[in-house]
Amino acid sequence: MDMNDLMLRYFGTLDLSAVAPAALPAGIDRMQVDFGLEKDRGKRFALWSLLHMFDAAPNLDVAFKDEADREAARNLMDMMAAQMPDSE
Repeated sequence: MDMNDLMLRYFGTLDLSAVAPAALPAGIDRMQVDFGLEKDRGKRFALWSLLHMFDAAPNLDVAFKDEADREAARNLMDMMAAQMPDSE
């Protein structure tokens, strides 16, 4: 699943600054519902990744049954954290 496709599907644009403030929670809610219904591991991971970026992802132990998927999610979180500037 391509992140650009997900952005277009849930927000109608690739530019988050163009999303109306009221539309953002609605898109996130739709993603959470789709995540709960999705059976394909790869698609679930893509949805979880985008939800994580919005601080709306379920905990790893709830989101992924497979330890390898949880480890991949931890790796993604670590990589994202490494890209964030220090808050000092």
